Amino acid sequence: MPPLALQKRPSSLRRSLLVGLGVLTCGVFGLAFVVDRFGQRERATRADVVVVLGARVLPDGVPSPALLARIEKAVDLYHQGLAPRLLFSGGVGVNPPSEASVMRDVAVRLGVPAEACLLEDQSHSTEQNARFSTTLLRSLGARRVVVVSDPYHLLRARQYFRLHGFEVSTSPAFLTERNLSALDRFYWTVREAFALLAHPRVLLAREPS
Repeated sequence: MPPLALQKRPSSLRRSLLVGLGVLTCGVFGLAFVVDRFGQRERATRADVVVVLGARVLPDGVPSPALLARIEKAVDLYHQGLAPRLLFSGGVGVNPPSEASVMRDVAVRLGVPAEACLLEDQSHSTEQNARFSTTLLRSLGARRVVVVSDPYHLLRARQYFRLHGFEVSTSPAFLTERNLSALDRFYWTVREAFALLAHPRVLLAREPS
């Protein structure tokens, strides 16, 4: 018969694993709650540029419902006078053309002057949205931006733009299926929590002084 200490070891290991799993679960769902609450509030203030983050383009260059909701929200902010320019950020995904060019074309049809629209059409992630947009924003001398995206996406997006030294406010595109469907809203919010926990440097980014 094995010594008593060896008999207890598997039980202790299971207990530790269960505790660790419980802590991780609480952390994920706690952060998911923060992500959801943050995204459900309109925070847009006057800025130098409104930055619109891309989403899927459908076949024949048609914007997906999520992309259209973001464009319409950004156009509304432009017409309110919150910023003199819109920067559309997003490269070519599964279906061409680029998300940025599709957004620009829709915005122009909705009454935004073409000269007020800037394109960043190389990015394929939130990190690249921020990094590739920075060059254009710096060339304009921009310091304050409003970022437009789905509600679940806004906390992470803000943090990436903060890492590049911008003062950031956010504006949610509420009228998207990822927000209107309770199941989709839950899925995308929890997914964001995992994405943030995987990049603590992003999560801890502060407003520039």
